[in-house]
Amino acid sequence: MRPSSVSRAAYPVPTADSGPAPARSDWATLRRLFPYLWQYKWRVIAALAFMVAAKGANVGVPLLLKELVDAMTIQPGSAAALLVVPLGLIVAYGLLRLSTSVFTELRELVFAKATEGATRSIALQVFGHLHALSLRFHLERQTGGMTRDIERGTRGVQSLISYSLYSIFPTLIEVVFVLTLLGTKFGMGYVWITLVALVLYITFTVTVTEWRTKFRREMNELESTSQTKAIDSLLNYETVKYFNNEAFEARRYDESLEKLRKARIKSQTTLSLLNTGQQLIIAVALVLMLWRATQGVADGHMTLGDLVMVNAFMIQLYIPLGFLGVLYREIKQSLTDLDKMFVLLEKEREIADAPGAQPLVLDGPPAVKFENVRFSYEPAREILHGISFEIPAGRTVAVVGPSGSGKSTLARLLYRFYDVTNHEPGGPHGGGRITINGQDIREVTQSSVRQAIGIVPQDTVLFNDSIEYNILYGRPDAGHDAAVEAAKAAHIHAFIEKLPKGYATTVGERGLKLSGGEKQRVAIARTLLKNPPIVIFDEATSALDSANERAIQAELKSAARNKTSLVIAHRLSTVVDAHEILVLVNGEIVERGTHADLVSKGGTYAGMWSLQQSGQD
Repeated sequence: MRPSSVSRAAYPVPTADSGPAPARSDWATLRRLFPYLWQYKWRVIAALAFMVAAKGANVGVPLLLKELVDAMTIQPGSAAALLVVPLGLIVAYGLLRLSTSVFTELRELVFAKATEGATRSIALQVFGHLHALSLRFHLERQTGGMTRDIERGTRGVQSLISYSLYSIFPTLIEVVFVLTLLGTKFGMGYVWITLVALVLYITFTVTVTEWRTKFRREMNELESTSQTKAIDSLLNYETVKYFNNEAFEARRYDESLEKLRKARIKSQTTLSLLNTGQQLIIAVALVLMLWRATQGVADGHMTLGDLVMVNAFMIQLYIPLGFLGVLYREIKQSLTDLDKMFVLLEKEREIADAPGAQPLVLDGPPAVKFENVRFSYEPAREILHGISFEIPAGRTVAVVGPSGSGKSTLARLLYRFYDVTNHEPGGPHGGGRITINGQDIREVTQSSVRQAIGIVPQDTVLFNDSIEYNILYGRPDAGHDAAVEAAKAAHIHAFIEKLPKGYATTVGERGLKLSGGEKQRVAIARTLLKNPPIVIFDEATSALDSANERAIQAELKSAARNKTSLVIAHRLSTVVDAHEILVLVNGEIVERGTHADLVSKGGTYAGMWSLQQSGQD
């Protein structure tokens, strides 16, 4: 079956990054977050109800305090009033205080599942999306900075919900309650003083915080830069040691820390300015309110309890407002951090399944075909120039040639880490296609293609876990016995058995506790365990000595039996038994044939063979 031709529209040419995406508004970020929270809508509604109840109880406290103070103004000899009325008010006062705390804790308890659930959903989605992005993205990323962005973004979800739902919204509700009471009981003068103070306070806070945001953003960028440099240096620990560059790395890190120190000082200075201005506005408002209230008491319009109530209201109102600058800054920062994570989440996939793509259909070892394949990592530099060859079902084809000729690129294209260059079909630089059993790999799902292929890469990177975990990564549900059998087949079982912890031995960051040959044998074992119909050996024995290479070569031949195999090699002794050998030079096939044919021709391959046989490679 031959699939329909692949259109340019279905597989667009990747374009160069046109620069950073335009900044998203805070409301857009909130709208992006809302669906994650609305999955728990009943918890959201219940939390809001508890929040209103808590603020209602909180506002009731000064009202009871007023009644308690007024009740103490009694006539001499009224012992019953002294014993009964204040006692009842004191109990009610205590119950209201308790209710405030109870409703607040119930709100947090009810909403905790929504907060943690939303955080988990976003973090998991970002993690999955990053794995779905192309190899090009992961080669260009800065791991330290990106992990920092993800960490801050997930923390930003919790901070945003905490500061808004637990601080901003309750304060706004309390403001409405307090202004309503002051206006109805004592006149609009109190309301206007409070409103003017609030408007000035909020305007000043927002204006200064917006001005400060650029300093905060600069500080975060410098923090990410210093983190990136530190992690990159630690990941390349051996290289640093090889070149005795500890002092150089320390200087680079110190330069970043110095810039970060200056940015933090600037941020703290502007924060002090913000806090001083806020406290000045609050102090003036409190003085005006208390002056008006004391005048009312002196004139007989208000009781002493009214004065206490107004003072209590102002304290309850302005204490949380005193943190508004911090809250606003943290909310803005949380929105910025969250937006950075959403930007990662919205990063377009360079390699995506075509609409309606179906799984790859295989009924045995498939035939793999490269048809006039052209490819370039960058538009100005083409790597492969119209490569065409076929690996018949169950056969082995080897690709040899000098470094940089494009050998490993063939494996990356077959895995669909990249797609072939897509110019106009039929044009002078047609991108060609790659098929498995006649099915264009761009028209089937990536997962099914990769499931059908196993690889022993040239540069083996292992997880910082046990040897058994790394072998079982080829088939995680296979079990210990299967891991042992694969290790035996890869001639690494005896080495593992000699280790103090055996298969439970941790291999270290990227497998650095193992030698190059040991890592490569682990890679061979996990590929043998996967047992795919297509296998790629990309310099599979390059890190092995001659004795181990000869021992493992037999196992590789066994692993490739009845499988479609692509062998990428620099050492020609490993490919002499291939059904066909392709000689790739500068992205073009210059020779092809069996080992004997190519040697007898006396061409490029024969020259390489002669050099390697004489030990001059």
